Amino acid sequence: MSVSSGHQLNVSAVFSPRGAARVCQLTLGCTIVSLVIHGAGYSATYGTFCMAVWTSCFTVSAVVLVLEVTRLQASLPVSWENLTVTLASLATLLSLTASIAYPAFFVRANDCPYNNCEVRNFRIAVSVCSWGACVAYGTEVFLSRAKPGRSGSYMATAPGVLKVAQIFVGCVIFAMLTDGTDFTRHAATLYCAVAFGVCLSGTVLLVALVVSGRSAALRMLRMPFERLAVIYTFAAVLLYVSAAVLWPVFCFDRKYGAPLRPQGCPRGKCSWDMKLAVAVMSFVNLALYIADLVCSQRSPLVFIHL
Repeated sequence: MSVSSGHQLNVSAVFSPRGAARVCQLTLGCTIVSLVIHGAGYSATYGTFCMAVWTSCFTVSAVVLVLEVTRLQASLPVSWENLTVTLASLATLLSLTASIAYPAFFVRANDCPYNNCEVRNFRIAVSVCSWGACVAYGTEVFLSRAKPGRSGSYMATAPGVLKVAQIFVGCVIFAMLTDGTDFTRHAATLYCAVAFGVCLSGTVLLVALVVSGRSAALRMLRMPFERLAVIYTFAAVLLYVSAAVLWPVFCFDRKYGAPLRPQGCPRGKCSWDMKLAVAVMSFVNLALYIADLVCSQRSPLVFIHL
């Protein structure tokens, strides 16, 4: 590389496979926001959430692409590869959620021909573009993946991607816990909430260490990051096993709760529904932590610690 090349724009940031994926993300994101504002519309909590997801993902993609084209990412005190993979993984999950929620709440087959067909068509177009954006973000994660025997960023490995999914599901669990589940009613359900919080905090801390480029400093303490991650994941599995067992017992057993959904419980505001959702998502996150632990036992990678 010549000395003056550092002052030129990084064209490969656009014309590489990952650059093409990011251009697709920007194109689809801009299309989605334009369609929603122009004719599709949104309302209520679910619509606001979807709009926030699309605008946030579009903004992040734009910032990442600009930083890479101008080479300014080199001046940031972070591990850029780990950061971009983490953001892409999170955007994939958020886009997937919005792609399911928006058509579920805003697209109705009976809206046409009796009602405004144009609005329905706009909403169908938004849903299709949202699924396309989800695929584009997933493609970036796939292109960034690290393979055994080669150097790569930790967040591009299966354990790294799984940790992003664990954080996402953990946030969903906490959102439902605070939505009228009354988890402080029993000591066991309070313990479950604490267990969920400890696992969420620990995973966020591990990801923050990697993204900030501080994970290599653990070697000075004779505790390599990979070993610390395995020990923590094993502890998280034990916590989630206990929580996944205790939560259904103290929420749906006749002695402590209600095994069946109460009659007249309003949909969308029913505590029983939230408790059931927490139970399901706790098993989902338990499966993610177990998969993380299994993947961590495979052939180690030569990670880049920046």
